[in-house]
Amino acid sequence: MERVRDVSALPKAHLHLHFTGSMRPGTVLELADKYGVRLPESLAEALVSGEPPQLRATDERGWFRFQRLYDAARSCLRQPEDIQRLVREAAEEDLKDGSGWLEIQVDPTSYAPRLGGLIPALEIILDAVETTSRETGLGMRVLVAANRMKHPLDARTLARLAVRFADRGVVGFGLSNDERRGMARDFDRAFAIARHGGLLSAPHGGELTGPASVRDCLDDLEANRIGHGVRAAEDPRLLKRLADRGVTCEVCPASNVALGVYEKPEDVPLRKLFEAGVPLALGADDPLLFGSRLAAQYDIARRHHAFTDRELAELARQSVRGSAAPEDVKARLLAGVDDWLAD
Repeated sequence: MERVRDVSALPKAHLHLHFTGSMRPGTVLELADKYGVRLPESLAEALVSGEPPQLRATDERGWFRFQRLYDAARSCLRQPEDIQRLVREAAEEDLKDGSGWLEIQVDPTSYAPRLGGLIPALEIILDAVETTSRETGLGMRVLVAANRMKHPLDARTLARLAVRFADRGVVGFGLSNDERRGMARDFDRAFAIARHGGLLSAPHGGELTGPASVRDCLDDLEANRIGHGVRAAEDPRLLKRLADRGVTCEVCPASNVALGVYEKPEDVPLRKLFEAGVPLALGADDPLLFGSRLAAQYDIARRHHAFTDRELAELARQSVRGSAAPEDVKARLLAGVDDWLAD
């Protein structure tokens, strides 16, 4: 019988973690009390109980409710020290889960009104990331994400800003929020700016809508990675295309179930993607609202999809290879994966 190893000790990279969604529940409650923010009752109860709120975002009403909870939590971030605390705690949680590299995703326009503007907001975030990385030893970088609910011109502004700060820790450019709104091709100019500036293209696709949204990310945005991408499993030719091009899908099993994309953990097509040769990087998405962090995603692969330790090790390798980490960091993490498997 094969030995069952501790997945939290498996070195890995974390490529799909949203900024506000990375917060600890206790931190949200403390900051809400500090600033007199009245949280929605369902969110407050969930944060106190430790049970994630009941969410289902497969219709627009459900997505609106999810966004309302997310926005309420974000409204508790008001000062640079709050940003610094969030980044530090996100790093601590990742380190506990075996992460050696974290790319945290943020739309700085959401924080700009309280932090002195768009550029100061991004500078505060990047300073917090640089300080935390230096002090904790966790490799950390930032992926700037545009909001597909806003005008494409806003995305171009963000893309230019992201490129401007590429030497300060920005490694990629994304596109988030409800993929049923805002066609990928509307944002092609923004992504061209980002790519020409040396940034990874990592838009969301293939979560709330089907394989077509993944194809759009490939065709219109020249994606290097796809945020989620699980619905590609419905199209064998698309699976082959992702595998042949080595496009990493940032799969977030717990959030797929929490948002109603799939009914049960075993319904997430994790093994189908894996066996088709699509590179995968398991991610926690928004632990604040979904109740589980990085190592728990590997536990889902083990418990609900019968991934062996050897297969879990390969998942970890794929996350590292799909990252923007420097080659020496990748080599160290990959060696750590081999050591975990040999132990």
